[in-house]
Amino acid sequence: MSSRYNAFGAYLKKRFGTVVYKVNVDAGFTCPNRDGTLGVTGCIYCNNDSFRPSKCKPDTPMREQIRNGIRYLSNRYKAKKFLVYFQPYTNTYAPVLELERLYRDALSEPSIIGLAIGTRPDCVDEEKIEMLQTLAKDYFILIEYGLQSIYDRSLQYICRGHDYQTFLDALHLTAGRGIHSGAHVIVGFPTETREETLAIADEISGMPLEFLKIHQLQVIKDTPLAEIYMREPFHTFEYEEYLNFLVDFIERLSPEIVLQRLFATSPDEILIAPRWEKSRQEIILDIEKRFIQRNAFQGSKCVCYRH
Repeated sequence: MSSRYNAFGAYLKKRFGTVVYKVNVDAGFTCPNRDGTLGVTGCIYCNNDSFRPSKCKPDTPMREQIRNGIRYLSNRYKAKKFLVYFQPYTNTYAPVLELERLYRDALSEPSIIGLAIGTRPDCVDEEKIEMLQTLAKDYFILIEYGLQSIYDRSLQYICRGHDYQTFLDALHLTAGRGIHSGAHVIVGFPTETREETLAIADEISGMPLEFLKIHQLQVIKDTPLAEIYMREPFHTFEYEEYLNFLVDFIERLSPEIVLQRLFATSPDEILIAPRWEKSRQEIILDIEKRFIQRNAFQGSKCVCYRH
């Protein structure tokens, strides 16, 4: 693992004394941007098949998904500790009592040390955060908010259904409660210049934020973004361009923030652009090489003013 940036795997190993693996589950949630509350088509880039493991299906009971994941990871990697990752759609989008029952059920396996919960910032409230705060007294609880961009024009372009202030409100509601907070950002929107997107790193560095996932914008089949792209193609990151952008971004990012993901990898059969024809391992190695070539480190160009 790289010593040039603050990687999630190394963080977990240091914290728990062993490698910790994620067990992905689909608990059958939907999204206010799909069930008609805000919209029915979702964000314009969204196709959950682009990141959900093929074995992660909501028609399989959650406990069975967890046990299958533990069995697979134990056999393949000799893993002993796990986080349950509630990934597809919006995983706080239910009444608090239902959420608590679900989360406690997921935590009942002895080898589970915590939860990672992917959600939207407009789908949390004081009651839900208090419930997570209670769980966080005994478990590692990470809530991952979909930020995507700090620019409202970009959020409007992707039909996100909330503004940047909504994210800030959710983050500050979560801060100081013993709950770990993370964010997802997507880089490469046609609504932003390169410098504007790099400035997101400056903004994030001042937040009470502990974890970050960075994805390059991908055009996926069967999404509204794919229709836009087919009508009026826009620029997406070329491979070498992205390596340089990513290093620039991470240099400006607070060294305290733990990086969970540095790029997106969607299945080739549904990916339209950009097509890099690189394996996940090749991309990781090339990122490492680019950091070394440039003698770059996370935070080396950061002006970090934590709020």
